Amino acid sequence: MISSQFQITTRTPDETQKLGKTIGKWIEYPLVIGLSGDLGSGKTVFVQGLAEGLEVPGQYYITSPTFTLINEYPGRFPLFHIDLYRLDGISDLEDIGLDELLYDQAVIAIEWAKKISHELPAEHLALTFEITGDDYRTISLIGYGHNLDNLIKALKLDENIVGKK
Repeated sequence: MISSQFQITTRTPDETQKLGKTIGKWIEYPLVIGLSGDLGSGKTVFVQGLAEGLEVPGQYYITSPTFTLINEYPGRFPLFHIDLYRLDGISDLEDIGLDELLYDQAVIAIEWAKKISHELPAEHLALTFEITGDDYRTISLIGYGHNLDNLIKALKLDENIVGKK
């Protein structure tokens, strides 16, 4: 069930990162965040900001886990950054233990989440990144579940977020 949603356009990678940081600061409980969009649309840049908002120490450099599949970082909540780009089927998900992680006490950011949309918990935040110019990205945020209402409302009211629609 869609709880609430909104859309934002970022004009630079820094703005995409700042959106991630802002969302990270507002997160008050474990959360699964599904990230969808084409290659180069800003998913990893967003997670870099998310890590900063979750107070992941600066010595950790956030990179796409395309080949490692899962990167884990310490923070206010542990952050698991997962990239499903190279995975083909449900057996691959079982091999990496994703089903167990989805219910961990952590923030889990999943790139290429549409590959497992049927496996995501009922309550999660979905972001879809669309390339709309050289550096422009239109990012749609949809909260699924009642607890996401407060997060989406806070983001809508946050004056630090540019490009809200």
